[in-house]
Amino acid sequence: MRTLGNIIWLLCGGLIMGLFWWLVGLIAFVTIIGIPWGRACFVIGEFSFFPFGKEAISRAELEQYNVGTGVLGVLGNVIWFLFAGLWLAIGHLLMAIVCFILIIGIPFGIQHLKLAKLALAPIGKTIIDSDYAQAVRAGAV
Repeated sequence: MRTLGNIIWLLCGGLIMGLFWWLVGLIAFVTIIGIPWGRACFVIGEFSFFPFGKEAISRAELEQYNVGTGVLGVLGNVIWFLFAGLWLAIGHLLMAIVCFILIIGIPFGIQHLKLAKLALAPIGKTIIDSDYAQAVRAGAV
């Protein structure tokens, strides 16, 4: 079912938004100081291509504390928001509206909204398998 969802997702804006994430990543790499954000763009871009079966969660939830989960992570998210996050979030929001209009695309619109939220503040987040995320939340891991 995940595979079918991911295939339909590509047609419902996933391909376009994944390419936008990668474009922003390339621009970030060109600036040199944007390399950490660029790397995150490629990871989230891949997630944007195939989101079903995966989930973005806070590294703090996984108890993986690092620079991205502290004060520098907050500063990084503010810088990200100003330069790229807002624009990627608007793109996902527009795709969500299109999906909601197409009634059958409502689940895909919801996924675009999740990605829009991630686009606003991606620093300190990680992409993991949905089953593993549920196990972490249940305290089984």
